[in-house]
Amino acid sequence: MTNSPVIYQTERLVVRQLNQSDRSNLARTLQDAQAMYAYAHAFSDDEVDAWLNNQLRRYREDGFGLWAVETKAGEFIGQCGLTIQRWQNQDVVEIGYLLQRDYWHQGYASEAAQGAKRYAFNHLLIPEVWSIIRDNNCASMNVAIRNGMLVRGKIVKHYYDIDMPHFGFSIRR
Repeated sequence: MTNSPVIYQTERLVVRQLNQSDRSNLARTLQDAQAMYAYAHAFSDDEVDAWLNNQLRRYREDGFGLWAVETKAGEFIGQCGLTIQRWQNQDVVEIGYLLQRDYWHQGYASEAAQGAKRYAFNHLLIPEVWSIIRDNNCASMNVAIRNGMLVRGKIVKHYYDIDMPHFGFSIRR
């Protein structure tokens, strides 16, 4: 585990700010085509750098972003956190999560997302949080449902020359 500020902990996880030393861990996920199927491509080196720098910017400007998720033993397993996203012409706070494939289907995404929801409600006093999920990402939809979220609508995002339908899930404090 690094010296980055801890945001919250759960039964099995420590969630902390990302820092430049996390780049290789991020690349392991962001450059894995299977892990990135909802984004329709694996990231280039430049895209990984931009992703990390964008999170660091979010911490400064928004007070939150995607954070590093580690087991309590200090093993980096992915990211989870809060970001500002556009939903039907308004800015909303989204809970996002992206884990390395070795850690899928073990309840880590749900555990991290539930911690992010508690942090948003109890520390940031955000009245509603969202998860905006591509329509072919059933595993992420199940995480949102386990987080108590309900479907609030559907939009189409245009990304990498592909129209991608997304469902918006949310829960209110």
